[in-house]
Amino acid sequence: HVQLVESGGGLVQPGGSLKLSCACIISGGIADIHIVAWYRQAPGHQGDQRELVAQIFSGGSIYYSDSVQGRFTMSRDAAKNTVYLQMDSLKPEDTAIYYCHLQYYIGVTFQLDWGQGTQVTVAS
Repeated sequence: HVQLVESGGGLVQPGGSLKLSCACIISGGIADIHIVAWYRQAPGHQGDQRELVAQIFSGGSIYYSDSVQGRFTMSRDAAKNTVYLQMDSLKPEDTAIYYCHLQYYIGVTFQLDWGQGTQVTVAS
């Protein structure tokens, strides 16, 4: 079982910065991590319309969406089982709930988990 705990959200002015953290708490069997990602869900989006922001693949390559490329940086600290999202030059349209997402294997069983989300608000 994996528990994801996000932190670091808050209110920031346009042009400001925030750094989100996602601690991956792994209990039980060892998980073979496939992808760890940050998604976001903006206000007014219905259902589960979450936008992929950035993800790290098991090989270490990192993908960024066009909307955050050059402004956001995703990183990980393997020793702490924690991933980060450094967000710079924030815009009002970055306002959303940000979710940490993990895809992994326990043995041959594929699993995925979501964190509870952390609110980011960009406003004057």
